[in-house]
Amino acid sequence: MNYSELGHSGLSVSRVCLGSMTWGVQNTQQDADQQIEYALEQGVNFVDTAELYPVPPSGEKYGQTERIIGDWLGRHPERRKNIILASKIVGPGLSYIRQGSPISPASVIKAVDDSLKRLNTDYIDLYQLHWPNRTSPHFAKHAVGRVSFSKTDSAAETAQMLAVLQALNTCVEQGKIRFCGLSNETPWGLTQYLNLSKQYDLPRMVSMQNEFNLLHSKDWPYLIEHCVAENIAYLPWSPLAGGALSGKYLNNQRPEGSRWTLEQRNGIFRDTKNTELAVSGYVDVAKAHGLTPCELALAWCNNVDGVTSTIIGATNMTQLHENIAAFKKPLSEQAKVDIATVLKQYPAPF
Repeated sequence: MNYSELGHSGLSVSRVCLGSMTWGVQNTQQDADQQIEYALEQGVNFVDTAELYPVPPSGEKYGQTERIIGDWLGRHPERRKNIILASKIVGPGLSYIRQGSPISPASVIKAVDDSLKRLNTDYIDLYQLHWPNRTSPHFAKHAVGRVSFSKTDSAAETAQMLAVLQALNTCVEQGKIRFCGLSNETPWGLTQYLNLSKQYDLPRMVSMQNEFNLLHSKDWPYLIEHCVAENIAYLPWSPLAGGALSGKYLNNQRPEGSRWTLEQRNGIFRDTKNTELAVSGYVDVAKAHGLTPCELALAWCNNVDGVTSTIIGATNMTQLHENIAAFKKPLSEQAKVDIATVLKQYPAPF
């Protein structure tokens, strides 16, 4: 396993981050235990979760994934020091989580305490804001004109950011979290947080976790350049585009128990004609180079300059074995050329 520094934190994290959002819906406690043990055996030391999980989210299951991780930690307290544990506070919009309210100083304090209790730990290594209070161009809202930036009250948003950052600072000073990060953010949002940190001597964000894959590469080059220049770890989530890049959904296939057979909060927005064509193209490239489609997609993501650690997820051990092994698969120069050809054809298929 290879490792990279988590931004300017000084923490060394594995190039593979074990995602957990299926634990509690598609995976049981026993499944999660097996995944954690195998990942650790392979040198993975980075585990990502969120108060929102599992996905698809629901009031009934809220916080269950953190409880599953906490159950494992409760049985293995001596191994806590071997894991870089990341979690997130939910953004606004879900009525069953703090009445759908925006992230505020009070909600940060409460959410951190609640996550610590569920996770059965005294501290969280990386605590992230799951999405901004303002509407941002994420979760399939990246098409031109989908978000009206001119309606954003920049001063009010920046004031909210400062208040949130001050609350995060309180948690850092209390030893409850070590470092802070962002998720589903933009270059402007990152810039505001960095400026506020400098101006008010508050914690500096160390990471950015956004969707990034062969079907959704919009963060290259501008946001990723920004992260590299500011020493911010870039952490891609959904490197397989919700499983689409595995090829298993081609020709309207819906394998039993797969993600696309479950209710989706934002609908199956990746399921488009161009997605079908793009995935078919990548499947052909993978075959031509002796790789599985998953190996191709994950190896590509890992090879993008500026990527620190890629967040993978699996619903069974066979998938987990393949996904982790993919990070040892080299991409030939010709494979990179062939991938780039398909990417240029379908730069934004959904």
